[in-house]
Amino acid sequence: MSTTDPLNIAAKIQPLDRQMIALARDRQRQLTKPTGSLGRLEEIAIQMAGITRNVQPVIKRKAVIVMVADHGVTVEGVSAYPAEVTPQMVLNFLRGGAAINVLARQAHAEVVVVDIGVAAELSHPQVLARKVAYGTANMLHGPAMTRQQTLQALEVGIAVCESLLVQGIDLIATGEMGIGNTTAASAVVSCLAGVPVRLVTGRGTGINDMQLAHKIDIIERAIMQNHPDTSDPLDVLATVGGLEIAGLVGVMLAATARRVPVVIDGFISGAAALVAFRMNPLMRDYCFAGHVSVERGHQIILQQMKLLPLLDLQLRLGEGTGAVLALHIIESALRTHSEMATFAEAGVTDREEA
Repeated sequence: MSTTDPLNIAAKIQPLDRQMIALARDRQRQLTKPTGSLGRLEEIAIQMAGITRNVQPVIKRKAVIVMVADHGVTVEGVSAYPAEVTPQMVLNFLRGGAAINVLARQAHAEVVVVDIGVAAELSHPQVLARKVAYGTANMLHGPAMTRQQTLQALEVGIAVCESLLVQGIDLIATGEMGIGNTTAASAVVSCLAGVPVRLVTGRGTGINDMQLAHKIDIIERAIMQNHPDTSDPLDVLATVGGLEIAGLVGVMLAATARRVPVVIDGFISGAAALVAFRMNPLMRDYCFAGHVSVERGHQIILQQMKLLPLLDLQLRLGEGTGAVLALHIIESALRTHSEMATFAEAGVTDREEA
């Protein structure tokens, strides 16, 4: 198997370091505060210690990887926007004018835009051109991708992530963009979670009630057409998924195999996380759910993976916006964990001594 073989990478994911978790928990007990009084900030810091094998973890460089691709199913009228918007938004990312650019600048995170399947030629010095195909096929009439395309897209995600880790990135946030991708994500989540399509399908770009009913019908018909093997997450991904979703699966596998934390964004990133989770459930312990989207399927993903979102701001933009917003919380957790004085250092009487 190659060094970027997805199954090989998935198999390398190891449990968290329990010794470091115990040491970090002991440090939390010594800090000048009642034990547990910082709530989830304490648990984030402890989890990060187990991820990084460092009792006092420090994040030095952050990046949000934005995977971009088109979807053949868009021709069925499942989105409020035409497919032409995908390349237009990519250029907006590259010019620094999108929401993710603004929020990433505030969080001091790098934005890495990857063209993994845009159905147009893109020419810009800052885009990572890793096109597997010019969008997926229309899943209403057959598989969205071949098995080979799916594996190639995962390998792109692995390679992009590993190249960033080599450069010193030590926290990865996930983002995406692609008109029609909530349709693909809904299909993937319905299959992997065993939940009816209508319970995981939302309004995406803002479709009305009639369009939503049509979208649900298209997804149901696509699943019946392709008969995904729900016991095989890669088959589900290939038959009804998307190139950017597959790319993000590769990103998550690569990061977690290298003991690097991943902050998951919303519904599309969540669908990728669910695929990666099915490939190796241990990856979950390296992940933080940045937020919970108003897309109804996202809540089901979080339930399936037993992840608690850090934020609930009623977002549904994608791009990695919710994940990048959550970086501030994670860094606050690490700062309080490392920079607060202990009872002994501050000369404060510990309740156990009182």
